[in-house]
Amino acid sequence: MKHLLLSLLLILMSFQAYKAQEISEINKTKDSIATPIGSSDKSHKFSYKKLIIPAVFISYGAATLKIDGLKKLNFSTRNEINEHQPDHIRLDNYTQFAPGALVYGLNAFGIKGKHNIQERSIIYGTSLLITSAITLPLKHLTKEERPDGSNNLSFPSGHTAFAFASAQFMYREYSESNFLLGISGYSFAVFTGVYRMLNDRHWFSDVVAGAGFGILSTEISYWIYPGINRLLSAKGGHSQVMVMPFYQNKNLGIGLVKNF
Repeated sequence: MKHLLLSLLLILMSFQAYKAQEISEINKTKDSIATPIGSSDKSHKFSYKKLIIPAVFISYGAATLKIDGLKKLNFSTRNEINEHQPDHIRLDNYTQFAPGALVYGLNAFGIKGKHNIQERSIIYGTSLLITSAITLPLKHLTKEERPDGSNNLSFPSGHTAFAFASAQFMYREYSESNFLLGISGYSFAVFTGVYRMLNDRHWFSDVVAGAGFGILSTEISYWIYPGINRLLSAKGGHSQVMVMPFYQNKNLGIGLVKNF
């Protein structure tokens, strides 16, 4: 398992540097958790720095599709996993959405995030829609065979993308008020990615790329939220919008309710 552990360590070290940089920025421009969307709210402003980690992860995954040297790491990682014959469990079907569910659960118990329920629902729903719009077409375009040979829809890992999109959503909602709580969602995301490999459903590069796409999708959803909010509110200030993701019978969807 040395290759796998080393690779995971590199990912975690990258995250540590990435989040440490964000902490520095947060401390410089710290706002109230309930700050209204406006000029004083920095959470919806585009930042090139937030593209660094997703770009690195996505680039690595894409490069593995063509570079034989990187493909060898996929095979060696899978071989080491198979040597230990891990039990195949399906918790990864649920942990991919655990951080998002935690945000709603924590708010229900009075631990407020940065946005109210309507705002966060639109943001999270948008993030999952973007993730789906990126990963599903790529699976059919790249046609990478899964490790278990079941089909050619391996790249990138959709479960991992949703897991990291959810974890980044939790981080964005709580990092300013409680940093440790904010990053706790990544434990579910890493668990999901690791078990996609342990269940022989994805290569290491699929998981890394999925993590990048998930983080990027959530960042995009925060950046474009003010525009979406204006669009949904254009027909009247008294309307209410609720956007909620759902997962049922292995199908992911988005529900939208608008009251006028």
